[in-house]
Amino acid sequence: MAKFKVYKLHFKTPLHLGDERDDYSISLKTIHSDTMYSALISSLAKMGNDIPQDGDLGFTISSLFPFYQENEESNANYFFPKPLKQTMPKLKDISKAKDVKKVLWLDKYYFEKIINGATLFEDEESITCIKGEYLTEANIEKDFISSQVFPRVTVSRSGQEDAKPFYMEKIFFTDNSGLFFIVQGETDLLEKALNLLQHEGIGTDRNVGNGFFEYTTDEIEINLPKDSVNIMSLSLFIPEDQQQLVKMFEGENVAYDFVRRGGWITTPPYNTYRKNAVYAFLPGSVFNNRSSETHGKIVDLKPEIEHANFSHSIWRNGKAIFIPITSS
Repeated sequence: MAKFKVYKLHFKTPLHLGDERDDYSISLKTIHSDTMYSALISSLAKMGNDIPQDGDLGFTISSLFPFYQENEESNANYFFPKPLKQTMPKLKDISKAKDVKKVLWLDKYYFEKIINGATLFEDEESITCIKGEYLTEANIEKDFISSQVFPRVTVSRSGQEDAKPFYMEKIFFTDNSGLFFIVQGETDLLEKALNLLQHEGIGTDRNVGNGFFEYTTDEIEINLPKDSVNIMSLSLFIPEDQQQLVKMFEGENVAYDFVRRGGWITTPPYNTYRKNAVYAFLPGSVFNNRSSETHGKIVDLKPEIEHANFSHSIWRNGKAIFIPITSS
């Protein structure tokens, strides 16, 4: 058993999380670890804390995943990403294939089973536990995370152009539910940053009240395999160097996906400039490595801006929490 400290974000207002396409009509439903880490650094900087030159605050976090909690007194149902590498059984009832394909999140019970080598849906009774994107034996609301699209208008700052309508998707959570992440390392700076960030919000349109939350803490024990040659990422992962990546690609049962990370600079007056971009492996990616410690690096995405005195770094954290996984 491995014990992890958990931070739960209970959102009090709607949330919009932009994707790499900058399409406001679509919002992500979870927050990547590098986005959360950048928000924490920003909060510390606003409070006058000195940010280390390498951007390392002394802790590593997972990406943020859903949790369902019926009320304040009940235990939370934590959901983890389905590993990208798995063996799928032949279903007797082929009509259930579409439901099986929709599953993206596993509760702790099923997550422990699959990382310890079980085949997902080998017992077809588990199909009855599918609740939308979630696989769980718990009695949860399938729509404890919901969305709604709202019309918005962009008004020209100069007043010379006509107002332009657009649509924005906002994410809502039922009471007491939200997103959680686990952490490894010292948490003093983390909690100091969260104490400000919860009132400033995260995501888009914070200036009109989006993304406000309260946080609580918890602990979770996960039954990890004792001997495995594969590890699974719970965070966005940027390899330390090519040599490390080549070694992690060796062997069998490697499976991964990646995403381009960049975006706009948020520091005035440079808001019209883009950061440099980097590719990172997504949570759920499986690599070959016996060490389930933290891997990855923090990179600086500060661009070269001609004739501008833009001095501070723009950190993108690709250090990831890994756990062992036994491939079936």
